[in-house]
Amino acid sequence: MRHSRLIPVILFIAAGLPALAASSTADAAHLRVQLVAPAFELSPARENGVGLYFKLEPGWHVYWKNAGDSGEPPHIHWTLPEGVTAGPLQFPAPKRLPLGPLMDFGYEDEVLFPLKLQVAKTAKFGPVVLHAKADWLVCREVCIPGNAVLEETFRLMPEDPMVTSALPADLKLWNRLANSLPKPFPENAKAIFEPAKDGFRLSVETGQREATAEFFPDDQDILDNPAPQKLTPTAKGLILDLKKDANLVANPAQLKGVIELSGGRNYEIVATREVSFAVARIESMPVPAPKFSLLALARIVGLGFLGGLLLNLMPCVFPVLFLKGLALVHSGHKELHKLRAHGLVYTVGILVSFWVLVAVLLGLRAAGAMLGWGFQFQSPVFLALMAGLLFFLGLSLAGQFELGLTLTSAGGSLAAKQGYTGSFFTGVLAVVVATPCTAPFMGAAIGYALAQPAAVTFAIFTALALGLAAPYFALTLQPAWTRLLPKPGAWMEVLQQAVSVPIFSTVIWLAWVLAQAYGAGILAALLASFLLLAIAGWFLGRWPARRWATAVAGFILLAVVGLAVFGQRLVGETAGPAGKASLDSAAAEGWEPWSAEAVSRYQAQGRPVFVDFTASWCLSCQVNERVVLSQPAVQKAFQDGNVALLKADWTRHDEAITQALVALGRSGVPAYALYAPGQGEPQLLPEVLTPGIVLDALGKLPKTTAFYAR
Repeated sequence: MRHSRLIPVILFIAAGLPALAASSTADAAHLRVQLVAPAFELSPARENGVGLYFKLEPGWHVYWKNAGDSGEPPHIHWTLPEGVTAGPLQFPAPKRLPLGPLMDFGYEDEVLFPLKLQVAKTAKFGPVVLHAKADWLVCREVCIPGNAVLEETFRLMPEDPMVTSALPADLKLWNRLANSLPKPFPENAKAIFEPAKDGFRLSVETGQREATAEFFPDDQDILDNPAPQKLTPTAKGLILDLKKDANLVANPAQLKGVIELSGGRNYEIVATREVSFAVARIESMPVPAPKFSLLALARIVGLGFLGGLLLNLMPCVFPVLFLKGLALVHSGHKELHKLRAHGLVYTVGILVSFWVLVAVLLGLRAAGAMLGWGFQFQSPVFLALMAGLLFFLGLSLAGQFELGLTLTSAGGSLAAKQGYTGSFFTGVLAVVVATPCTAPFMGAAIGYALAQPAAVTFAIFTALALGLAAPYFALTLQPAWTRLLPKPGAWMEVLQQAVSVPIFSTVIWLAWVLAQAYGAGILAALLASFLLLAIAGWFLGRWPARRWATAVAGFILLAVVGLAVFGQRLVGETAGPAGKASLDSAAAEGWEPWSAEAVSRYQAQGRPVFVDFTASWCLSCQVNERVVLSQPAVQKAFQDGNVALLKADWTRHDEAITQALVALGRSGVPAYALYAPGQGEPQLLPEVLTPGIVLDALGKLPKTTAFYAR
């Protein structure tokens, strides 16, 4: 009885012994795997080869090193004697294996993956057993992982043997398949690529016209694998248009892979990006320049003039206009021809400022830079100096010292002068503080202007400048209106001090912009500069008209400038990502950082996309976000329509956002784009929003998008 109980155990062990015993061949689900060698003698004096061979059932496949949209290539792990090392598996050129909407890269029927074995001169010569564990994934409609332990006996020889032994079947198989590896690209051949809007253009020169070609990338997530590869034969080769992967964030520095040409020729290629600077600059513009016509120019000039008029109502310009109105009270009882002269000089100040600004923009555009309206507010030095100037002006208006009411210009002695110099620099300051925001009608005019020849650009910006200057200039031309101005009196000192309130409010706004964009370090430097300016103002107020006091104040002002420059260095060393604080707060409200890839991804999902192009220094942007976009009714409409919300923060210069604005025909913020599913061109909303405008635009979206399953 005791022995009879052991019989099943013995039979089970006996049955399991063949499975545990390793050999050079193994049968697995839907394939046979085998170690193949052209010779069983290995020597340090020659290249020694061995290969992993798969014989597959019809319809089943294993994978290339880049499996494509799914799958995993075979792997092999060796247990080798001392003195023997194994190189990596080498992969023959694959085939495209479509599977529904996906595309895999792999092999059907049979495939040999060769590799090299290196034998050191210090190896112990004689018979050795090479032990390998192979694993793979074999697929058809379903995928089955497999593995096998394979062994083969070899003889290590100190010299290259005169006669080698090999199984005839193995040697025949090796000779038939081992040479199917892709060959190195010929030295006289050339491969380059250029990024396109949705993909890459691969140009290959082989010295002859190529009628067929397929490219297999080494790296995953570079190409849209199922997309067809459009071939254009050339006299000396070919051009392949490849579609990039939808999730590709940045263009690669090179395209590396295998290209299969007619006649079964396979080559390993590394295509480099060789694009001239001029071509790169042109291609960075996503849309062609608008066509010029006199009718279009007249319409855009009119829009520019109207935008300049409305710019007077923007909160950015309010403090300057308020101060200029106060200056009019002082001069309201002068001779009319002098008033008109002041108005003309004020207008000239605005015109000159606009011309200088557009000249800078055009110069940078010619050098290849992508800049937009308000770009100077992306400089921490400019923001710090602007805040310091207005703070110093506010101290004067509040009564700490007297520099004259015409300090509204550009600060310092030029603005302090009474007369035409003050009027001129008041116009300059009006332009400086107006540029953070683009009023209604301005966005399209500026976008059109920057895409046109220089003469057209200057004409449009001149119309914009005249619109900004028109209200004050018209007031100086109309005598009846000056009679309505009150006579100077004691009340003017109170009014002058009251004017410091909006000036200091603007200073607070500029300080907030700096802190939002560049962090607490530069804010501390700005507050220190305010302290220095207050000390300089104390010297000027305590000892007015004293040269030594003026010299001390001037020295302090130079220190403030130095502190602003130091603050920029502090930004470069310690500042985090641009707009991080605003993006963090936006994320809490359901907004995501903008990217072109995110827009494409959400559109591919069938979702509408709303993009808010904004900046911390743009007051119009902040008003729209708080008064309109954050309203419960608008947020509910976004949610009901399953709208993806993306925020493009332009507080600090961002090349991708600049290019996106150019593509929309805009060159500044605010800008609002609503993308409907399946539509390439977005709907542009006005720069000044109301809840009704946003709700109406959302209501025109296809109804099916509102019920998209999340």
